[in-house]
Amino acid sequence: MSKKVLITSALLYANGPLHFGHLAGAYLPADCYARFMRLMGNDVLYISGSDEYGVAITLSAEIAKRSCQEHVDHFHKVNQELFEKLSFSFDYFGRTTDKIHDEDTVAFFNDLMENGHIEKKCEKHLYSKEENRFLADRYVQGTCPKCAFESARGDECPECSASFDAQDLINPRSKLTNSPLIEKESTHWYLRFDHFIEKLLPWIESKGWKDNVVQFAKNYIEDLKPRSITRDSSWGIPLPIPEGKDKVFYVWFDAPIGYISMAKRWALENKTEKWKDFWLDQETKLVHFIGKDNIPFHTVFFPAMLMGQNTPYKLPDQVPANEFLLLEGKQFSKSEGWYIDLQEFLNTYTTDQVRYYLASIAPETSDSDFSFKGFLGKCNSDLLGKLGNLVHRTLTFAKNFCEAKIPPKSTLMEDDLEFIKQTKLITEKAELAYTTFRLRKAAHHLMELCQLANTYFDRKTPWKLVKSETSFPQARTTIHLLIESIKNIALIASPIIPESAQKIWELIAQDGQLSQKNWMDIMDTPIKEDTPLPEPKVLFTKIEDEAMEKELSKLGNKKNLDLEPLKENIQFDDFIKLDLRVGQILSCEKVPKSKKLFKLQVDIGLETRTIVSGIAKHFSEENLIGKKIIVVANIPPAKLMGIESEGMILAASLKKDLTLPEIADLPVGSTVN
Repeated sequence: MSKKVLITSALLYANGPLHFGHLAGAYLPADCYARFMRLMGNDVLYISGSDEYGVAITLSAEIAKRSCQEHVDHFHKVNQELFEKLSFSFDYFGRTTDKIHDEDTVAFFNDLMENGHIEKKCEKHLYSKEENRFLADRYVQGTCPKCAFESARGDECPECSASFDAQDLINPRSKLTNSPLIEKESTHWYLRFDHFIEKLLPWIESKGWKDNVVQFAKNYIEDLKPRSITRDSSWGIPLPIPEGKDKVFYVWFDAPIGYISMAKRWALENKTEKWKDFWLDQETKLVHFIGKDNIPFHTVFFPAMLMGQNTPYKLPDQVPANEFLLLEGKQFSKSEGWYIDLQEFLNTYTTDQVRYYLASIAPETSDSDFSFKGFLGKCNSDLLGKLGNLVHRTLTFAKNFCEAKIPPKSTLMEDDLEFIKQTKLITEKAELAYTTFRLRKAAHHLMELCQLANTYFDRKTPWKLVKSETSFPQARTTIHLLIESIKNIALIASPIIPESAQKIWELIAQDGQLSQKNWMDIMDTPIKEDTPLPEPKVLFTKIEDEAMEKELSKLGNKKNLDLEPLKENIQFDDFIKLDLRVGQILSCEKVPKSKKLFKLQVDIGLETRTIVSGIAKHFSEENLIGKKIIVVANIPPAKLMGIESEGMILAASLKKDLTLPEIADLPVGSTVN
């Protein structure tokens, strides 16, 4: 009987491109499960999208020198294209900047307020004197109060995965300026999570979730406290009450509501109200796929928010949280060049090679490791050596000795019957693995069936059987049963490597899209004898050792880290309007009441200019005097901290690093072209 299955992948921050860690944790397992559930004949809605209101957005947008909207527009498009390239089967990939999402977030707040679960409090929050503003969690770093890791973020520790408030950090400091922070009073609105403890605990205990997920959630509930749902910012969904002016909702509050608002947008675009069939029907199966860092948000916070609504939304049935993916034994780190550019990788290797390898090492019960040696081994040994070789040798034999048709089968021998039995058994084990969120096991069963079929082929020696008229029917029976097993292989493979599975489906002369078929129908319907077969094709190609050595050599040596995107083209006439001159710094002094501004006296040949420059954190006065630098000499004067600045100096920057280009040999006043 068909069931409604609602599947979500954790919303992806629109502040950078999708990476392998995201794929292995919350996305590939969800996509494979969604594809499997459709094959099982269920009514599936698979939802995910961009999380666009987080403080991480404002932080990375500032670094990239974009507006927040420009920033999220850019990365929403980038990630949507990457997901499409990876053959993801989202029913809808939405955005939290959608108007429907704003409306739903306000509705959630209103219900929680009406039901007495929101309170206003004036409390101390972290404040930067230097930046003259309160800092939200993602702008804060410090020492973890749980494990003493010195570079913990303001909301969680990447070392021990503990979640906490930014005020809990030891020695908190600004992520942008590294300056120490103080506590200052500010009014915010809090969700009274302590109201839900008595509901949450028995609900959690009734779930058959992974032990680590249940235990993590229970431990979290025991220390559940009111949590701020607002922050001081101009980027986010505004608090819908007059006294909440200049406050927006915290991202942790609005983001999971996106699962509902995106389902509504999907329904609206399809001119239906079907979102209600998923979110308002208690018989729906709701599954959240997340990484382990998202456990509290999906097992405690969001369920409590749902419990506090007047609308009877569905609570999650499963939260198969996955562990982290490492790269060659170390954490992915873009700042250290220890990462893989996914777009570049997909230009060299196929989507199915990436999907299969990640499925085969899925970090389901512990952290797993992406290694280039492992990638090469799995692609060459499994995809090429076991799967591709089986399909090609079987169909080539059918072409050469069975008139390029699916041959008939005759009397079955004992080993034939055993092969049929084992094929069915392994397919059923793969079905169970998919059902119970064990993607790694499903990938294992796929190769187990390939190995079984290859062994059967070798043991039956059909190339010998065709030499005699009496044994020729046995050869045809062998090929028939092998093609039947390849049908099952394509079925098991379809959720993991959909493109290759479809090619296999077509190579054994089966009609239509495999992804739209029914698992049980395929299992129960035998292949038709005498069906013409197309020309055999190679499914996979070998990856050479040198290719992986090349990939490995890139780690830790990457240049162009976090570079700003190229700007739009300009005309040459625009460029030559700039008057760039060689200047020499004659004197340098700090601007009072500013930690980053210097007042410079710069000789540009024709005259001496006063230039105010924000480089004080990177250079000392004595090191600047006498330097020859490049000055933009023809921009209008501007007042900075009450001082009229008569030009700009050119500098190169990356993150916190700043360098001044120097002109050693040319005289002061020379033109820079």
